[in-house]
Amino acid sequence: MNTKHLKYVIEVDKTCSISQAAENLFMGQPTLSKVIKELEDSLGYSIFERTSRGVTPTQKGQEFLIYAKNILLQVEKIEALSDSSNNDTQNLGITIPRAGYITDAMIRFMADLDESRGINVNVQETNSIQVINNITDGPFHLGIIRYQIEYENYFFNYLIEKQLCYETLWEFEHLALMSVNHPLAQCEKIENSELREYTEISYGDTAIPYLVQNNNSKINNNTKTSKHIYIYDWCSQYDILSTIPTTYMWVSPVPEKWLTKYNLMQRRCKVSGHRFKDVFIYSKDYKLTPLERKFIDKISEVKNEVAFKEYK
Repeated sequence: MNTKHLKYVIEVDKTCSISQAAENLFMGQPTLSKVIKELEDSLGYSIFERTSRGVTPTQKGQEFLIYAKNILLQVEKIEALSDSSNNDTQNLGITIPRAGYITDAMIRFMADLDESRGINVNVQETNSIQVINNITDGPFHLGIIRYQIEYENYFFNYLIEKQLCYETLWEFEHLALMSVNHPLAQCEKIENSELREYTEISYGDTAIPYLVQNNNSKINNNTKTSKHIYIYDWCSQYDILSTIPTTYMWVSPVPEKWLTKYNLMQRRCKVSGHRFKDVFIYSKDYKLTPLERKFIDKISEVKNEVAFKEYK
């Protein structure tokens, strides 16, 4: 048994699917199945129960997963000693949602780093569930999640279950982002019913803990449009919006420089359930470094710039 096998088991548990876990791990499904089977044979008990709906941990498998996660956490801390011992290296590792103002804060943060010293910055943009898993299962200590206010209890329960600390960064209302050439761009007031006639761009991997396990449903954003483009990359949204002027996207307030660069504009449009919250999360026993706090300050700086701007 090695730590790589522990990571395999954790990924299978996370996805409830050997085939999906294999895809995430960039390996073949038969290979992963063989590794799991050999591990179970060496242990003398089954870690997973195979069903028509996927795989679920057995009772002993659940205990195995607890120990496996603890082992990987300790290994990560041991490996981190080499980084922390080098006081001349500026370290930041964080997993974040795809959001313009947070990305802008990251760019400003990196621009302020001392280039005469070592730089080790690791940033991953993903959905909120993956952010949480990245912290509980590694390799990150810090993250930012985004959720609709109506689902706050689900996320808080999930964070408590995962023993994560959290601090609210911002509560905001989604804005409709579109090209300045969009047919509705110059309308004095935009109704949600009008937007539904056009193509909505949204991220295809947003999900809610517990609820997603029960029915595999994406978050209901109340837009109910029959025209949808699902994306998974933050930068591609701007290219699509600026190239196809009949598209739009619900976003947190975007810094002015991105709007100017891509010839876009953002408008208010009253829609039920469109209040969101961005929350900073981290491991319960983790102590933030001054550099990490500096990044959080950068987020507040950018947030304040876009929060007080008036939108129609």
